[in-house]
Amino acid sequence: MEAASLSVGMTRVARMGGEERSGRPLKVPSGVPGATNATQASRPRTRRWGSFPTTADVGIWASGSTSAALFEALGLGLFALMTDLRKVRPREERAVSASGGDPTELVVAFLTELLLLEQTDGFLAREIRARPVGDPPTAIVASVSGERFDPERHTSRTEVKAVTFHDLVFEPVRGRARVIVDI
Repeated sequence: MEAASLSVGMTRVARMGGEERSGRPLKVPSGVPGATNATQASRPRTRRWGSFPTTADVGIWASGSTSAALFEALGLGLFALMTDLRKVRPREERAVSASGGDPTELVVAFLTELLLLEQTDGFLAREIRARPVGDPPTAIVASVSGERFDPERHTSRTEVKAVTFHDLVFEPVRGRARVIVDI
């Protein structure tokens, strides 16, 4: 009889069975703190972003394992609101820097600088490499790759007017951030 086990926090739980097992990893019920499935543990956490509706504006959410990953994902999420990122080519590189009194001020300042790139130069980002400064971060230097808006290839989605402090969340330890933008 072969035993399979899984870890839940510091506890190792064994499962015994009389029939032959398929060798597949055990499934851990969702919501068990500290537990991971074998398939989850082998995959690196990837950056993600998306948007969510609010009463009159739009929010951008991001997840990432570091402050840099969160800033990069928020920036790409901002540009994804404005155009289809799959059609943007990383032809040019621009330097962007921002500072703030605390991480939430820095998020607004950084995204505002990115928004100014689009509003003043028609520049669309495809890749962002951010380097936050400080712990917690109060400054950032980023390299932004992309190209100018080309109406024959790029679609205009949503016009973003400003980045707001309303309900802003920036939690690198929990790997999540969200910001609401004025449209």
